[in-house]
Amino acid sequence: MTQPTKAQQQTRILVQAAAAACEDKKGLDTRILELDPIDSGLSDFFLVTSATNDRQAVAIADEIEIKLKRDFGVYANSVEGRRKGDWILLDYVDFVVHVFLAERRAFYDIERLRKSARPLTPAEFDAELTAALTEKTRAVRKMAADKPKAAATQAKRAKPAKKAAVKKVALKKTAAKKAATVKTAAKRGSTKK
Repeated sequence: MTQPTKAQQQTRILVQAAAAACEDKKGLDTRILELDPIDSGLSDFFLVTSATNDRQAVAIADEIEIKLKRDFGVYANSVEGRRKGDWILLDYVDFVVHVFLAERRAFYDIERLRKSARPLTPAEFDAELTAALTEKTRAVRKMAADKPKAAATQAKRAKPAKKAAVKKVALKKTAAKKAATVKTAAKRGSTKK
């Protein structure tokens, strides 16, 4: 499994929040379909849940919208079917939420239509997201830990150059002292005659 990009991780977090909203409003048989990139077109995920009546379906859709607006500042691109309440569709571009009445869900059977999609329960989805974020955190920490080691290695490499420079300065000082001593001795010798 490849490392998800930052945008993909953000989409996963939004889907996770929407699934949690479904659970809060007692959505039934909530499933997340991870769509095949070749087959999916624009969206990466479908979130599908069922309600026992149209009022519950509207409540679930409202809870998803409110939670994503409040917590993430994300608005649905379009909302369809809210008036009838038997199939409400919330389009967030990267993912689409389908809130069905149980009999409508059975009739349309989106899970069967998207055979190439990988179905996940919210718990499985949470576990995958947590694992991906943990892996990314480890990679960032490893890079941060490697930086001091790399700096120390560069410093060790720079020390011989510094030592050579110090030696050159010391030799120049010694040579200057010898020259001054020779001059002083020469002056003393010329004054004694």
